[in-house]
Amino acid sequence: MGLRYHDGVATPYESTGRTAQKSRTRHALIAATQDLLTAGHTPKVEDAAERAGISRTTAYRYFPNQRSLLLAARPTISPDSLMPPDAPADPRGRLDAVMTAFTRYNLTWEPQLRTSLRLSLEPDADQPVLRQGRAIGWIAEALTPLRDSHPHVDIDRLAVAIRSATGIETLIWLIDIAGYTREQAAITVKATARALLDAALHGDAPAATTTIRSRD
Repeated sequence: MGLRYHDGVATPYESTGRTAQKSRTRHALIAATQDLLTAGHTPKVEDAAERAGISRTTAYRYFPNQRSLLLAARPTISPDSLMPPDAPADPRGRLDAVMTAFTRYNLTWEPQLRTSLRLSLEPDADQPVLRQGRAIGWIAEALTPLRDSHPHVDIDRLAVAIRSATGIETLIWLIDIAGYTREQAAITVKATARALLDAALHGDAPAATTTIRSRD
């Protein structure tokens, strides 16, 4: 009896016998799923199997259900930093650079992130899929000069505020509900991030006080 796959994590079935071939099969199914997501579909296991040229029976040995397949297809690229090598010293310039890269990341992985968001909202979701990222850390890194220039600003709380207003959830709302183009949505979230920073610098935002800890 084949052992199961749970939420995209490898199982004993894949760790015994012909592991290299099984790894290639798994990656082929994930790549097929990502292709289908990019094309605007929400594939089932049999859809990914057909796309990858793999039998349904084999595919279900790796992914027993659609949820485990979609979780495995979520973005795996999560760099430690989005700060460019020639990052400016000015917090506004640094934040602009990070927000440009963060928004590009979100739009590049938009189909997969939309699916992750949907999975997170399911009533029986047993893990908060969208908390796997590093966006708060990326934003906080951009704001580090404030520790010396504006010690009254709580950088951690400001980073959380900016992330909450500029992430994939906001982009989806701007695109789907407000009717913005992706370019307009990107400009909007970048302007929002800058506005939150300016408010904090002038002591007009809650981010100026009270430290809180959170993780994206």
